[in-house]
Amino acid sequence: MSAVEIILGALLLIASVVLIIVIILQEGNQQGIGVVSGGADTFFSKNKARSYDAFLARATKWFAIGFVVVVLALNIIAYFAKPADAADTADSTSISEVVDATADEA
Repeated sequence: MSAVEIILGALLLIASVVLIIVIILQEGNQQGIGVVSGGADTFFSKNKARSYDAFLARATKWFAIGFVVVVLALNIIAYFAKPADAADTADSTSISEVVDATADEA
């Protein structure tokens, strides 16, 4: 594993945990739907809840985008990375060595 893969893996872990926490902190859509809504709610408390919910919605969006970007980057790195065994054998055996070995057998 390269250092880039380790760093991206750590970022993926952090982004996933934060994304889970931010989603859990959000309130449900069905809160306050009843006929008797809370008369004790003030204008300030309603707007405070909206700004908090808006912040959580923005945070969810950005952490989800970051999560997807890190996952795509890790998959691209994994797809284009050469296996360690194939790189070692390709470098250790040259074409001239293969031709010489074939000529000696004949």
